[in-house]
This record gives sequence, structure tokens and C-alpha cells, in this order.
Amino acid sequence: MSSVKSARTSVLNVAYEEHGPPGGDAIVLLHGFPYDPRCFDRMAPTLGDEGHRVIVPYLRGYGPTRFVSRTTMRSGQQAALARDLLDLLDALSIPRAALMGYDWGGRAACIAAALWPDRVRCLVTGDGYNIQDIAAFAMPRSPETEYRNWYQFYFHTPRGEAGLAANRRELGRLLWRLWSPSWHFDESAYAVTALSFDNPDFVDVVVHSYRHRYGYAAGDPSLDPIETALAGKPQIGVPTISLCGGEDGVSPPTTEDADSRCFTGPYERRVLPGIGHNIPQEAPAETLSALKELLRG
Repeated sequence: MSSVKSARTSVLNVAYEEHGPPGGDAIVLLHGFPYDPRCFDRMAPTLGDEGHRVIVPYLRGYGPTRFVSRTTMRSGQQAALARDLLDLLDALSIPRAALMGYDWGGRAACIAAALWPDRVRCLVTGDGYNIQDIAAFAMPRSPETEYRNWYQFYFHTPRGEAGLAANRRELGRLLWRLWSPSWHFDESAYAVTALSFDNPDFVDVVVHSYRHRYGYAAGDPSLDPIETALAGKPQIGVPTISLCGGEDGVSPPTTEDADSRCFTGPYERRVLPGIGHNIPQEAPAETLSALKELLRG
């Protein structure tokens, strides 16, 4: 684990870890919920040793990342995550970067690739096209899908918000088990990641994220232009590899790749047998391989 640095943007003091030389080609690795930069510990140092400048940020609401102002809305909406990524690239004077992200981080990476492709060299995305179709979220889905989303519905309620505040570590551990049924993670490894959930904004950001995507909470008005652009389901043209966990307990992969039409550039989908939702931590070799292939390409 490298030392934690900080970059100031207009909204956040973004905490991040950095590997490799400052002049190397930039790679940004983006974690999801409920994870943190520890999921990249078997990838980031390797990429740094190979001469890349590797940036691994703590997303808003996680670890040492903090909001600059007490009055800023603690939004967890997809546009906020994407704007944070773009702001971080600007703060670190990175004109263009390769991106790898999954879950929340995959959403930020996909949005950046779709809306600001000149800033994205290539993309490794966990579980395909992660941009939310908020209008479609209002429509009920199959019971099989709905039961997997129980935690999201839980967060829609005051009881769920209180439950997350009181039991954030227990809840995170449960989700790790449910979402990665074949991954026998070490309890000490989980405990290190769970420290990131002690962030004072964690609960507010998480609850807003899961309410906003269903239309149950208003977004940050300053992010309306980005959300409007995302409502048009923008396609992604940068070279992309999608990694899907074959045993993902949140969104198990289907036989047909319905996301393929969302990618207009070079694109490949790979299903990883025996891997759950936490793709880079469960399958670091496969994730590294995909990223390196794109970087060579």
C-alpha cells in the first residue's frame, strides 16, 4: 500500500494512492460499493513498476476523501462520480488516462468514456455498460432481479438509512459474501477495507445514490446537464474490454451480450468463471491482462 495523497477540486479533497513515475502513461483504477482501493493492491504496484502512473482514488464518501464545503449536497448520483473523475484528472494535470472501474467506479469510467472520450485512452469495465437509464428504473423487473436488489430497496427507507449507519461493517461483509459466493476472502482483508466506510459522508452518499437512480431523490442541480446527456444513452467509442464475473451475485451475466450495441469502438466481453462482483480483487491477473492488451493496442 502506497502513502495517501490528496488533490483539491472545487468540490472535494480527493484522497488517492499513486504508483509509478509521475511521467508515465496514466491509469486510473476506480473501486465500487462497498469496496475501496484495497481491491487493486495486486494490480496497482505491478503497473507502477512497469512505468505507468497509476492513480487509485477513494470515491466520494469513502476513506480520507472529504467535501470542501459543509453545504455541498452529498450526492451519490452517477453524474457526481463522473464529474469527480474528470475533476481529478484536471487537478493532477492528466490530459488522458486508461480507466478500469467496476460498480460505482465502472459507472464513472463508462460516463467519462462516453461524454469525454478525448480524456480516455481505453476502458476496462466491470459488467459492461454501467450508465444508468434512470427512466427505465421506474419499471419493475423480473422477480429474480428484484430480489437481488433488496439492499437498494432497503436504502430507500428511513429504516435502511438507520441500518446502514448502525451496521455499515456488518452490511458490507454480508454483501461481499452474497455478491461473491465462491470468494473466500480473508476477514482481515475485509476489515482493512471496512475502515473506509467510517467516512462521515458515507451513509449520506450511499443512500442518495440508491434513491436517485430510482427517481426517489432529486439530484444536484449543478449536475443536471450531465444527467440530461446520460438520459440519451450515449455510446462508448473508446477501445473497451468488459469483464463479467460468472458468479456475480448482483447481476449474473446473461448468455447474450445485450450491452454490445452500446459500444461503437473495438469491444470484447469476457465472462470470468468462478468470479463474483469484486472483479479486480478476485481476478487481478485477468484484469491486468485485459488492461495491458488495451494499452498495447
